[in-house]
Amino acid sequence: MSSYFFENGLHGVNAHVDPLEVFEGLRWEKAGDTPANCPYSVWQVLNHMIFWQDFYLTYLKGKVPEHPEHDADSWPDEAGPSNETEWSDTLLQFSKGLKEADSEAKKDLNELKDVRLQRTRGEILATLMAHNSYHTGQIALIRQLIEEWPPPSW
Repeated sequence: MSSYFFENGLHGVNAHVDPLEVFEGLRWEKAGDTPANCPYSVWQVLNHMIFWQDFYLTYLKGKVPEHPEHDADSWPDEAGPSNETEWSDTLLQFSKGLKEADSEAKKDLNELKDVRLQRTRGEILATLMAHNSYHTGQIALIRQLIEEWPPPSW
């Protein structure tokens, strides 16, 4: 598999929305809105994505991350950011993680990075890419439900 696959997949191509673009134009005050019968807000999904993105990037840096005892531990309790700075800083954190993943995609994809599970850099990146893609779709749906879709540039 080529780095091209990951570089495009990390940023959404074809049927996948770009994981950064999905947040475009969403005001911080709306990021915490939780639609009826929906378990999460955009803010909560974003923070969950960051948690797991950082988790996989830790493997790619040659370290072993601490797995949460329960998957629920990877979700924040707060429904939304407390202010615009917190929102923009969190978006920046997510963006920086994507850039790190981009850099990793340019390295040897067959290098073993998770000895315990025998996973290569490429396999870890594929997991990260799929996780981000899945939750990017959720964010698009949540934004539709709170009537904050599509992004302004669409």
